[in-house]
Amino acid sequence: MDAKVKNYAGWQSDVIVDCIKRYGFPHITLNPGASFRGLHDSLVNYGENDPPMMLCNHEEIAVQIAHGYAKASGKPMVVILHNLVGLLHACMAIYYAFLDRVPIFIMGATGPMDEARRRPHIDWTHTALVQGNAVRDYTKWDYQPTSIHGVPESFARAYSIMMTEPKGPIYMCYDAALQEDPLIDKVELPPAEAVKQPSPMAPDPAAIEAIADKLIKSENPMILTEYTGRQEGNFDKLVTLAETAGAAVWDVNNALNFPNKHPLCLSMDKPSLKKLDLIVGLDLKDWEKQLTLLNRTTRTLEVLPPKTCDYVEIGVAEIGISKWAMDYCRFQPCSVRALGDTSLAMPELTRIIKAKVDSNSNLKKKIEDRKIAIGKRHDEVWAQWQKDARKDWDASPLTFQRLAMEVWEAIKDEDWVLTANDLKHEVRKYWDFDKPYRHPGVELGTSTQIGISLGVALAHRDKKRLVVDIQPDGDLMFDAGALWVAAKYQIPMLVVMHNNRAYYNDWAHQIRMAKLRGTDEAKAHIGMDLFGPEPDFGALARSLGCYGEGPIDKPEDVGPALRRAIAEVKKGRLALVDTITQHKGGSTSGD
Repeated sequence: MDAKVKNYAGWQSDVIVDCIKRYGFPHITLNPGASFRGLHDSLVNYGENDPPMMLCNHEEIAVQIAHGYAKASGKPMVVILHNLVGLLHACMAIYYAFLDRVPIFIMGATGPMDEARRRPHIDWTHTALVQGNAVRDYTKWDYQPTSIHGVPESFARAYSIMMTEPKGPIYMCYDAALQEDPLIDKVELPPAEAVKQPSPMAPDPAAIEAIADKLIKSENPMILTEYTGRQEGNFDKLVTLAETAGAAVWDVNNALNFPNKHPLCLSMDKPSLKKLDLIVGLDLKDWEKQLTLLNRTTRTLEVLPPKTCDYVEIGVAEIGISKWAMDYCRFQPCSVRALGDTSLAMPELTRIIKAKVDSNSNLKKKIEDRKIAIGKRHDEVWAQWQKDARKDWDASPLTFQRLAMEVWEAIKDEDWVLTANDLKHEVRKYWDFDKPYRHPGVELGTSTQIGISLGVALAHRDKKRLVVDIQPDGDLMFDAGALWVAAKYQIPMLVVMHNNRAYYNDWAHQIRMAKLRGTDEAKAHIGMDLFGPEPDFGALARSLGCYGEGPIDKPEDVGPALRRAIAEVKKGRLALVDTITQHKGGSTSGD
């Protein structure tokens, strides 16, 4: 018999299991539901729970874990959601995965679509005529095959779409009756040798040549990059490009794109932007936030680069632009816009620049002089940050800066990975992000952090790396059940609570409004603070099977508590240290 064709003696849901195995997914996360009882039976008894299923106590957590795993490993997971209601629960997490260009293979179920086979009430209210409508605006593709013969082909197409840049989640919906019916026909699976992912798209050579010429002629160029580090090898490729071109680098940090202590790194140095004459955007969605100063009260912006500054871009923005969400933010006019994959563009850009510089001694000196000047500015900025970190060092509760430094002192000799990070820029000012896996990129969205962090920790579990999550208190309360998932599946991770007992970012916004309008600032906390009762996160962690300490409000007690927690993480469990931080220390949760 043809190797591409298999005779089944079982059930139609077995075919879905074989597709899952054919594409090599490492894990499946799910929240239970009767709509995929057929698929579940096949996964357990026909597929022998390989890949292993992970029970999650909320659909958002199931998607978040897959989100974090893909950010850290580049590999997609399967997520199974119970028909319409489970899908609706998961919508926010799916949306953020879409914004973050993360591949997730989401399976749902509906029906039965055959009215004669529906259970009274429940199968009617949980059935949608076009279930994919619920997530169509923030998935790359959705489909509902009408027969088992449509499953393999649509599965293969969905996988390819999901993994093509810019990557993103897809949604496949399987009729409950389709899963549960016996299999009586031969079904052709996607051939094992079939290409699972198209080759990357190379940008126009003429455009790359033009950008190389601009970089050489520029006096003060900067590379602004957001997602390049997602692809293996791009971290080093960007270092080589920056050193060859003598260009400063600003890492937007939706991936770790560039070592923060490299002398050409000027990330977060706003004054340096005022001297630029060329900005090269690599795989960007948001130009504006990095290049402006925001007055948060009036919502007005000051553009920092001079009006004479030139802009060029290499990336896939025009492919990935959403028809619905404004996730690509403000449009930036560019004199050259090269559509293509930066993993191919950067080596070619480096090659062209090197050839031109090597043959011209004047150019070589120009490049070296630029590198010296950028390095001097880098050192000045770093020295100021280290000085600033010591301000209010002994304050109780802790400053954000001291917490960042205390965590660094505890982990710096470990093979560490930072997951989500609610201290935002503070860790990038003090820690040494010297390897591409140190950070998968900033988190996205409220209530996604703990789940995403677990996914990152799962991706690094076999490598025995110390995974660190700096976790805000308000966000953990959305999905605290994720701690139970970590305990059940022995996902080791250090959780450091940045506990300011408030949704302080929103509190800060209300203070700004009060100042603007002349109203009472003392009332700004109403509906924003987490005082009375104050959650005991250490006790919460212990109750769910994890290690927990705190609350800790004395700075000198933080370091010893972190070291005790790290010892527990090395035993293979999640350990949480609840640290109380200043609740008016500044905005740390975005805008």
